[in-house]
Amino acid sequence: MQKVGLLAPAKNFKVIKAALRYVDAFYFGVRAFNMRMQADNFATEELLSVSKFLHENGVKAVLATNILVYENELTQLRETIEQASTAEIDAVIIHDLAALQIAREIGIPFHVSTQCNVSNSVAAIFYENLGAERIILARECSVEQIKKIKAKLHTTQIEAFIHGAMCTSISGRCYFSQDICGTQEKSANRGRCEQPCRRQWWLYDEENNEFIYDGQRFLNSRDLCMIMHIPELIEAKIDWFKIEGRMRDPHYVEAVSKTYREAIEAYYQGIYSNKKAKLWRKELKKVYNRGFTTGFYFNRPTEEDQQHKSPANLSHWRMIKLGKISVPSDQFNNAKVLLTNGQLRIGDEIYIIGPKSSTTYFHQLIQTMKWNENPVEISPPGALNNPPEIELGFQEPVNPNDGIYQFTDETYLRRKAGKRLHKKSSYYRLS
Repeated sequence: MQKVGLLAPAKNFKVIKAALRYVDAFYFGVRAFNMRMQADNFATEELLSVSKFLHENGVKAVLATNILVYENELTQLRETIEQASTAEIDAVIIHDLAALQIAREIGIPFHVSTQCNVSNSVAAIFYENLGAERIILARECSVEQIKKIKAKLHTTQIEAFIHGAMCTSISGRCYFSQDICGTQEKSANRGRCEQPCRRQWWLYDEENNEFIYDGQRFLNSRDLCMIMHIPELIEAKIDWFKIEGRMRDPHYVEAVSKTYREAIEAYYQGIYSNKKAKLWRKELKKVYNRGFTTGFYFNRPTEEDQQHKSPANLSHWRMIKLGKISVPSDQFNNAKVLLTNGQLRIGDEIYIIGPKSSTTYFHQLIQTMKWNENPVEISPPGALNNPPEIELGFQEPVNPNDGIYQFTDETYLRRKAGKRLHKKSSYYRLS
């Protein structure tokens, strides 16, 4: 039996390192022609090294080229797809028919984007006849509709989203951001959505002289989460499961990929259960989420599938920065850490994450620790002024200014420390 494939998003090389062991493919963009232009994205010159690294690790590389394309961009689009082909990228994701035609001419496999809103078998067969290797179905398809579409295809694979942010518009084909901002440079269809749907809005019924929504986030969809329904999706003969999140950090992609990998393997081993699924769902609630929905898979979404309270993260768990590397690894991978926050203990799990320009990302348990040259079980408290310098043993080499973090429950820390958490970049520190 051919197992369902798991496809994860990657905004940078840290994400690839983080989730590499759990997925069958990554999809990512370069700095043009993709639906997440605010992500880090790769330089076109990096395609070869990214593709080579993934292939050496048995993982496929898929390049997103799925925005609307204008006449003056056709030459650059062709150059980008040609470079993808030269770099042996496994496929490109397309939306615009120009991208499809160029991919056909160059001879690189192409996947039809969810932006094309394929939601019936006639449309799917149309793209199959054009040579599509895979179709990423519209998110508005139900499980039963997917079964019927799949049954009428002969060679083309079916891909469907299983986790991540949901757009309130039809498969993301939305002009709300462009209209609100007054420029096509902020168009969702050009990869630069400002997400006005996540905000509070007032909807006034002029005819009845009343507010239907009075300062609510009635367009703010909960996140898709299908961990409780892996058997139904596999048995619908979906070929690839897709995780949304090319703006997400390495830890998010790693945690979500790991959880779905466990669920997929459990199904094929015959040990998947609702009890296990509830535990996996609990783990998924720890990372960024707006609450969960099953989208269109079983029923049409209702008000209960919208997140009226918060436009952002409902999780209480945060990455807390504890310090940074001051003296890098020696030949034994020992390094000194300036501890500016919290305390370290033998057995604690820590995350080592490099600055934006770095590819450092890994996590481990603390097994050895010294302070003032003496082995200790617990470090002295961190301090912003005159921080203690702690020597730790690391499983991989580290570099100066790599950050040391813990992923933990914010509410627990507040109760324990009686202090507030303040946002700092995309992570948090206890102050």
